[in-house]
Amino acid sequence: IKYHQTLSNSMQVSMDAQSLRSIIKSCRDIMRKDEGLSSDLDRLPQLSWMMFLKCLDDHEQKQANSKNYQPIIPKSFQWKNWTNKDKVDDSKLIQFVNTELFPTLASLNGGNTTQKQHVASIFKGFSNRVESPKILRQLIEQIDRINFFSSDDIHTLAKLYEDMLLEMRNAAGQNGEFYTPRPVIRFIVNMVKPTLKERVLDPACGTGGFLAESLELMEKQVKTSVDKSKLYSKSVYGIEKKPLPYLLGMMNLILHGVDDPNITRKNTLGSPISELSKEEKFNVIMTNPPFGGEEESEIAKNLPEGMKTTDTALAFLLYIMEALEKNGRCGIILPNGPMFAGGIAAKIKEKLLTEFNLHTIIRLPESVFSPYTGIATNILFFDKGTSTKEIWYYQMKKREGIKAYSKTKPIEYDDFTDVLKWAENKKKNQNAWKVKVSEINNFNLDIKNPNDKEETLDMTPHELIENILKDEEKTLELLREVK
Repeated sequence: IKYHQTLSNSMQVSMDAQSLRSIIKSCRDIMRKDEGLSSDLDRLPQLSWMMFLKCLDDHEQKQANSKNYQPIIPKSFQWKNWTNKDKVDDSKLIQFVNTELFPTLASLNGGNTTQKQHVASIFKGFSNRVESPKILRQLIEQIDRINFFSSDDIHTLAKLYEDMLLEMRNAAGQNGEFYTPRPVIRFIVNMVKPTLKERVLDPACGTGGFLAESLELMEKQVKTSVDKSKLYSKSVYGIEKKPLPYLLGMMNLILHGVDDPNITRKNTLGSPISELSKEEKFNVIMTNPPFGGEEESEIAKNLPEGMKTTDTALAFLLYIMEALEKNGRCGIILPNGPMFAGGIAAKIKEKLLTEFNLHTIIRLPESVFSPYTGIATNILFFDKGTSTKEIWYYQMKKREGIKAYSKTKPIEYDDFTDVLKWAENKKKNQNAWKVKVSEINNFNLDIKNPNDKEETLDMTPHELIENILKDEEKTLELLREVK
């Protein structure tokens, strides 16, 4: 009784950002001393699998009194047991982790339950790289200080991971591709407004931001125990192919009360999209697919004839068109490139405008995803069922006093206040305009704000000439490459 009272009290404690940051920093400092971990590319996954097991252990302790609850992890492999010095001393710690813990977790098979399969999928994608038992013990002691009983903690942790990913950017290339600022996610979810009657999918779910935010919105609609059961078991679904974001997404949903997250680890584009089953179609899809990269040429074979592309953003757009139920709704972030591109991109946009109602495009400030990328991005909102007759555009401005968003001055949810008010009753203004589909040439959706003269007014003649010269130089360089 005393143990459970203590546990109940600890569940209410949410660590502040400073404490969590201190623990993460200590872990990173400790890992730098291990010969098996040469860079943050090695260290971040090691930190992640240990945190996941601690998170899962806290979750299972919370469920211990639930009727008929069956633990996911075998007793001797639960965090609280194998990290106990009395059970596994330091001299056998590395050997235990490498030859017993990882093989056991990677081979879990739960039959009809997917919880064990989730854990198995995670540990098939990881291996322990820590070589020193002393260092592993120190890491365990640090992670033991974190209580994963509050969903607020995962948001703080996500921000800390974001900082680490940024540091890894030069070495890792695309490691930041699965991070989307939380205010942007919340804005999209509040625009699309998923309900308890619907099934929500993020086909590139990363750390589960869209799924977690959808849960928080739909939680307000819960009125009965049946509603609650549906919310946590049959409402949100995700697909993620990379092991690290998949693991973080699982942690995120577990902390949001989902015992058995519906996240599948696979390549969304890995099979023909024309063969999607009824269960693979959804009422609502919200996502920020990877952009700026290309899928393997084999993936293009899974796309419709005449629309085979290796551009990831366009390929995901095609997948979403197929995966939406009739009258389904979508909110998707797309870079500027596909907006004006011709060729196959134009055919894909023709399909979008013909078979879907692309009713709204929000043009985001260029620095929203800084410092990951300065690429200009847009949010497209469309419904399945009717063709597009006209598109509303809204050019979002940075908040007053901000020249560009950055790590120290990130975008905030309040920055979307004017957009949300406008969306309730769309009317033309300085930032909003409407375009008829019949006026769009060659399916070019990159339509500038006709009221926006800011760029011209802010430039001196010398700056204008300098910009023209730079553009000409780029054009000449591209022409030489083509030649």
